[in-house]
Amino acid sequence: MNKETGLTNLYILAFTHRNLPVSEIGDLHIEPDLQEDRLTKFKSTMNFGELMFLSTCNRVEFTFTTTDKVDTKFLQKFFHSLYPNLLETERHSFATNASIFSGLTAVEHQLSVASSVDSMIVGEREIITQVRSAYESCLKMGLTGDLIRIIIRHTIETAKKVYTNTNIAKRPVSVVSLAYHKLRDMDVPLDSRILIVGAGVTNNNMSRFLRKHGFTNFNVFNRTLSKAEKLAEDLNGSAHALDTLKTFKGGFDILITCTGSENHILTPEIYDSLLQGEASRKVVIDIAIPQDLSPEIIQNHNVCHISVEVLQKISNENLKARSKEIQHVEEIISDAMYEFKHIEQIRSVELAMRAVPNKVKEIKSTAINEVFKNELSELDEGSREVVDKIIGYMEKKYMSMPMIMAKEILLKKRT
Repeated sequence: MNKETGLTNLYILAFTHRNLPVSEIGDLHIEPDLQEDRLTKFKSTMNFGELMFLSTCNRVEFTFTTTDKVDTKFLQKFFHSLYPNLLETERHSFATNASIFSGLTAVEHQLSVASSVDSMIVGEREIITQVRSAYESCLKMGLTGDLIRIIIRHTIETAKKVYTNTNIAKRPVSVVSLAYHKLRDMDVPLDSRILIVGAGVTNNNMSRFLRKHGFTNFNVFNRTLSKAEKLAEDLNGSAHALDTLKTFKGGFDILITCTGSENHILTPEIYDSLLQGEASRKVVIDIAIPQDLSPEIIQNHNVCHISVEVLQKISNENLKARSKEIQHVEEIISDAMYEFKHIEQIRSVELAMRAVPNKVKEIKSTAINEVFKNELSELDEGSREVVDKIIGYMEKKYMSMPMIMAKEILLKKRT
């Protein structure tokens, strides 16, 4: 591959539960409606060839190509450009704790992520959708290019093999299912008053569990009212605009929140208002990153708080149960890496051969208009037509044969 899109210029900066508390990872989240403006400017400032941004409930990753040296100075510029509001100490912490992958190691990391063996909850199938959605979003914003396209295509194909040919996800335990099982273990009444804050994918998935198991009393709050109305309709509940949360008078027993806000949605003032003077113990399931619930509420109120960090501890037990499958997944990833090396070699040849058609056309033009100009002018129309056909035939062959021969050579080396 050429210098601009080659594997030697490929990097992934990863921030996950492995190197940071998930609450801190939330500081790197960028709300979807702000991503295009911020990431486009960021790509230009950093002079990246390609850029992809992945953000989930427990990881934020940047895949990019650059000819710059990725060192301390680079990381300082990286965080200052994209996160100017972070404190210097925070930027230093992220730069110090970042996991950095490059070249083929970056490709292998991407395969591991989409195959869920690098996930907080091993076997969580949702990650393959998140990777695909992140790529499609960045593609739409004009941030990605040919190299990331090839990597993501191979990544998705590999992840599908993993989920089809192993038992890694046969007993899926996502953040949502863990949260529901935690709630179910509390033996709460089915008519409990449930407030749902946020109507995104996570809360929609959570709601399916609740509806399936017989819960009936729902009020849904969301910034976009139409999304709240759709989810409320599915639940036979009521929909409300998010800004009316502070004036809601219906009380609650269970509060489930997951928004994309960078700030605490549930402030102490709003929580006090929602309580309506009730002193009974409440259940709050906060699976947002960063968390929606102000820490002061946990400190000052009788609340059973179920957070992503709590669920992470539960997931460690799942990791033990699925450890046998990890070896099978790693074998598939190993085969996929072998395949990718071949794909990368083929692509390198294709890029190198891009100049061939233009070069052949130049030779043809020189031959017709300069070298054999006089001889051709003396031919009759029929003879000239035959010569044109011969030249055209040879032109096509000279354009295609080098590529065919190069691919054959690579295939022989592979076997």
